[in-house]
Amino acid sequence: MIEVFQCKGPAIAPFLDDLARLRIEVFRDFPYLYDGDFGYEKDYLASYAASPDSVFVLARDGDRIVGAATGLPLIDDAPAFQQPFRERGYDIASVFYFGESVLLRDYRGRGLGHRFFDEREAHARELVSSGKAVFKFTAFAAVDRAEDDPRKPADHRGNEAFWAKRGYVRQPGMTMRLAWKELGETTESEKPLTFWLRPLD
Repeated sequence: MIEVFQCKGPAIAPFLDDLARLRIEVFRDFPYLYDGDFGYEKDYLASYAASPDSVFVLARDGDRIVGAATGLPLIDDAPAFQQPFRERGYDIASVFYFGESVLLRDYRGRGLGHRFFDEREAHARELVSSGKAVFKFTAFAAVDRAEDDPRKPADHRGNEAFWAKRGYVRQPGMTMRLAWKELGETTESEKPLTFWLRPLD
């Protein structure tokens, strides 16, 4: 039995190492090809630990965290995540941002991906209904890779159809660049990530 539960705001702190471990393991695969680094993870996750309205949705099998999804108000995230919205004229206070949804391979295909989105969207609505926020959109960003990228495994299945079924729409040109070290790289290089948006209601 897989237990799914939420931690909010400061309560996420005990699970930061679990999320870092999951990110390093899951994002090692295509399309991110991330050569994981705990120092990078610590910096990246700092905004979630600092935000009082952040959320972790965690999947636990016994004592082991096997999946996680995150979210926080975009206004609490780093400037690199905010800038594409500012350039499009969005009020960044109106956006709740989903950081990642990571799940170990053996636990996929059990509906946990939908559960991760349901829980984060519900959290954003709860903040609105309580008067703490004025969110109108939920959003996330996904790395851009060429269709003919030679590193793509033959059995790779992207998440684009899943995201579209959930009502998210890719925003061409609404792109940021983040740096990380890929497998095979000796130093970090910037990669493009494009945003997907959905109205909250």
